Amino acid sequence: MEEQKIAILSNVNMNFVIRMLQSKVPVYEAEGYGNELGILMNPQSSYYVYDPAVTFLILDLAELVEHRLNIEEANVLVRNWFSSFSAAMDSGMIYYISDVYLWCAETEVLFDPGRKQALEQVWQTHLEELVKRCDNVRIFPYRHMIEVMGEENAFSWKMWYLGKLPLTAGAQERLCSLILEKLRVERRTPKKVLALDLDNTLWGGLAGEAEHTPILLSDDHSGLAYKNLQRVILQMQKQGVLLVLVSKNNEEDAERILAGHSHMVLRSDSFAAKRINWRPKHENLQEIAQELNLGLDSFVFWDDNPAERRLVQEMLPEVVVPDFPQRPEELASAMTAIYREYFEKPVVTMEDLHKTRQYAENAKRSLMREQAASFEGYLKQLKMVMTRVDPHENLERLTQLFNKTNQFNLTTNRYGLQQLGEMLKDSRKRIYLYQVRDCFGDNGIVSAIIVDTSEEVPVVTDFVMSCRVMGRNLEDAIIEDVEQELFASGWNRLRGIYIPTAKNRPVAQLYPRLGYREISGDDSKENAWRVYETQLPSEAKRAYYVEKENNA
Repeated sequence: MEEQKIAILSNVNMNFVIRMLQSKVPVYEAEGYGNELGILMNPQSSYYVYDPAVTFLILDLAELVEHRLNIEEANVLVRNWFSSFSAAMDSGMIYYISDVYLWCAETEVLFDPGRKQALEQVWQTHLEELVKRCDNVRIFPYRHMIEVMGEENAFSWKMWYLGKLPLTAGAQERLCSLILEKLRVERRTPKKVLALDLDNTLWGGLAGEAEHTPILLSDDHSGLAYKNLQRVILQMQKQGVLLVLVSKNNEEDAERILAGHSHMVLRSDSFAAKRINWRPKHENLQEIAQELNLGLDSFVFWDDNPAERRLVQEMLPEVVVPDFPQRPEELASAMTAIYREYFEKPVVTMEDLHKTRQYAENAKRSLMREQAASFEGYLKQLKMVMTRVDPHENLERLTQLFNKTNQFNLTTNRYGLQQLGEMLKDSRKRIYLYQVRDCFGDNGIVSAIIVDTSEEVPVVTDFVMSCRVMGRNLEDAIIEDVEQELFASGWNRLRGIYIPTAKNRPVAQLYPRLGYREISGDDSKENAWRVYETQLPSEAKRAYYVEKENNA
């Protein structure tokens, strides 16, 4: 993968940080410092010639508010900074803007001890408002870094007086590591599922044997260590990590603790799927993957038993199996490390926040399908409504779809937020984004199509759909919607491309099934592909069981 170019902009001296980073990634070098807004507001600046994919803005609050520690005056200066930044920012670029830690000599003699926090909150309020408005802006946790290191270890008056360098050498190294970590998170595809054991994993002791080994789960000692672990896992679940249980227990004994123990943080409805039985765990994991319609390479398996971990590693090499800590007091920090290594995302979307609910609703859909007299009857009962939504307002979700979807992905092209932002500005590219709801609830934004209209015949270069809505023939309604709009715009033919991969075989026959004829292809293993074409308008209405709305 080609290295992403980045930029570090600041109102204080970050030259040493830039030098350290340049040994790892390509970094833009600004002339001097303290002119971060001027650089951004000048479209002819060397910054735009360099064209970084990700820009980190590390700000010193004392310098930005000109050491005016009056809340009202500081608020005016902060508001003006964000107003200027908003006017200069490019929707196709990714920005990390630091939160702040107020460091200046005069805070030591402030009579009001809450003033420092209040001034920092002025910045935080404006920053959070910007993040809510803009999908391409993230908060860089600068303040947390300082708090972990401690002010005395993080800042140096000697360095500050020598060259407006606020940070010690150790803090500069830590800042570089944090920047590289955020860049890694931007580029990687996160895991989706955390599979958990119960006994001596989510609680201490054995379910069903409380009279011999009492369950360790409480507000003190080792019981608190297990409770804090569950608190960490619950927060992960609320941010979009799917939880599943894979545990060897009598189901009744385990469910009694899940439902009735007063210190359980995770309850039955926290889990998207459960397998509490005595079968081999790798078989249960395979079954859950099939139930959730997810690849095993999206799973992380956590179990205290080394034999179980070893067996899963051997039988399911696609599944990540982290080590388990030796002592209960290490549980929460070990899970935090797992989250950062495998699950952390640049931003949490609305789909992430409701993911467990959506998979629970899928279980109800599966039951309806089993009970329906026919597949067509099941689809009609679902009462699906497909809505086209504005990709400009959902750029982060659009990016997620292209970078996380593997099974229903006709060409498996990966696009960054910056690339998609540029496509949205290109009049030759048409991007369609779809949200789906039905009688059980909102599935969220689940599908995207990119059509290149630069040639005589438009071409569907990309077609992706979330695996959680596969198997309902929604693709019929989506492609029909695209065909109708293109026909209304004056085109009478449409082409589509299919490039096979190991994971997208479920869509290998999509275009032939929809009536497209193959016009060219390449059977070589290195570059296998197919091009299909159809006449517009479509011969028949294919998706009669999907109601369509157009809100774009």
